[in-house]
Amino acid sequence: MGEGAGLRRIGVVGRKEHDDVPGCVEQLASFAHENQIDVSFEEHLIEWAPEGAKALDLEAEPVDLLIALGGDGTLLRAGRSVAGREIPVLGVNLGHLGFLTALPHTELEQHLGLVSKGDYRLDRRSTLGAHIVNADGSEAEHLLAWNDFVIHKRGGARVTRLELRVQEIAGGPWQDMGSFSADGLIVATPTGSTAYSLSAGGPIVVPSVDCLIVTPICPHTLAMRPLVIPATQRVAVRPIERTKDLVVTADGQVAHEFETGAEIHIERSEIQIPLVRFSGQNFFGTLQRKLNWAARPSG
Repeated sequence: MGEGAGLRRIGVVGRKEHDDVPGCVEQLASFAHENQIDVSFEEHLIEWAPEGAKALDLEAEPVDLLIALGGDGTLLRAGRSVAGREIPVLGVNLGHLGFLTALPHTELEQHLGLVSKGDYRLDRRSTLGAHIVNADGSEAEHLLAWNDFVIHKRGGARVTRLELRVQEIAGGPWQDMGSFSADGLIVATPTGSTAYSLSAGGPIVVPSVDCLIVTPICPHTLAMRPLVIPATQRVAVRPIERTKDLVVTADGQVAHEFETGAEIHIERSEIQIPLVRFSGQNFFGTLQRKLNWAARPSG
């Protein structure tokens, strides 16, 4: 019996725009009924569920498993919604790449039996915490990301000038890492190393490595390259020029504006997101299958 034994309540979130969502909702409702499992759905998914289906309310009624129907974006949103609650998240891919999702929707039915038996393992992914320190020393809202934080200007690719500092030991002095002009800066987890950071020239990092990845976006100097630092260190980013349109975005989905004179502090969070994985699934297999890692050119 695996980590998921004793499954009693399932929550389902998803993107209703996907053509395969109705079929997946019907499969999950049927599976839950046959196995006497309580299932609830995001409100916009209920139209495809049986009459009397429950609306998902994670605050009022926690679940034993959260299933995300969609792509990586849906999975990231699902993970943040249960962050810190030790609720496993299963991603069912309805999109194109689906690097983080555990299985394609065509394999949902055959894996539901494994879920009910608890025949799966949990792959715990690290997250990042961030808070913006305003010019007067007050702190703005705390943010959470498990792919990346991106500091950039609104309105497309626009150059900004940033100052980067690193704190090697908690409470210790900040080390000046210099300033640079770029379209922005990415601070990513190993999970996020295969997302925006990779497209910006950052390295691929195995999820179990305890580190942060700092990747400039199109820097205006060849001397500013991606940097991997221990996860015990903190990063501070401050805009050098006065600006009213600089934002930090969490996982490409949640944005928070900077005030003039503010800076953002980013560090590893104590929160981990437990992802459901099945036998035979591993990072390197996914890397080869979905990103064509080490594939030989044809011809």
